[in-house]
Amino acid sequence: MAASRYRRFLRLCEEWPAEDSKRQRDLGWFLRQRVAQAFREGENTQIADPEACDQMYESLVRIHTNFYKNKYPRLKDTTFTGVTVEDCSTILGTDILKQMENMKKGTWKRLREKFSAKKTEEDSK
Repeated sequence: MAASRYRRFLRLCEEWPAEDSKRQRDLGWFLRQRVAQAFREGENTQIADPEACDQMYESLVRIHTNFYKNKYPRLKDTTFTGVTVEDCSTILGTDILKQMENMKKGTWKRLREKFSAKKTEEDSK
């Protein structure tokens, strides 16, 4: 029975998209890691609580198939601020977050990093 559960989770992982723009912060990536941890021995893994495992699988399938999105349709695909889904995806991308972290740094810290990088380049030559 554990083998069939393992195969079902693997099939779900294959179907679930993983966004590269959100490297390591995406639900698809997280799901793959958790399945790998939970089923370390593959089909031979002993499951301590099969009912909880089945319930988790069914919950993930409902999320993946947009069960709740279809059950409770929205009139507009925007947030309360008016931002669209595409804008949210762009804002949450890893590249944008790195730029924002760089902007948070003070001028002195950015200058220090810039010149310390140049110094290490000169030392290596």
